[in-house]
Amino acid sequence: MNDQPQQQTKRIGKGMIYTAWILGFALMVWFFGILETNKHNPNQNVQTHVVEGGSKEVILQSSRYGHYVVTGKINNEKVTFLVDTGASYVSVPGNVANKIGLEKGAPIMVSTANGNVTVYATTLDLVSVGTITLHNIKADINPHMQGDEILLGMSFLRFLSVSHEAGQLTIRQ
Repeated sequence: MNDQPQQQTKRIGKGMIYTAWILGFALMVWFFGILETNKHNPNQNVQTHVVEGGSKEVILQSSRYGHYVVTGKINNEKVTFLVDTGASYVSVPGNVANKIGLEKGAPIMVSTANGNVTVYATTLDLVSVGTITLHNIKADINPHMQGDEILLGMSFLRFLSVSHEAGQLTIRQ
């Protein structure tokens, strides 16, 4: 009796089992990666509501750590903001500024939580959160900031009404 076809069938079966395990593992990594991203930034697709008198309103959910992280746009480029009412300006990490084509202006010395650092003045033609859009927003480029999150500071927020209640931040224009 010839065992060769039976051995070949066993090899194919083992290969299919290994492939199924690898695909299953890859799907789990993908799924849990999405869950983790949503916990960090639960506001990736914010909805703008029109309220009394035609005002626009965006309601942000706090992240797992209590921060307000939201996907928005600078000069029509998709970015991630971290709402920071303690920041005087919108502050863009150097690597993000390079990626979206911002020009460095005059150097400025600023005081941060990590001490005094030199940043560079810039003006953002357009800043959007949902459909709330403002033009000509003063900002700085901070080459010392790590990561891709932009601090959404008061140079943007001062033109809006901001209120916080029960794990939600409401921004109204």
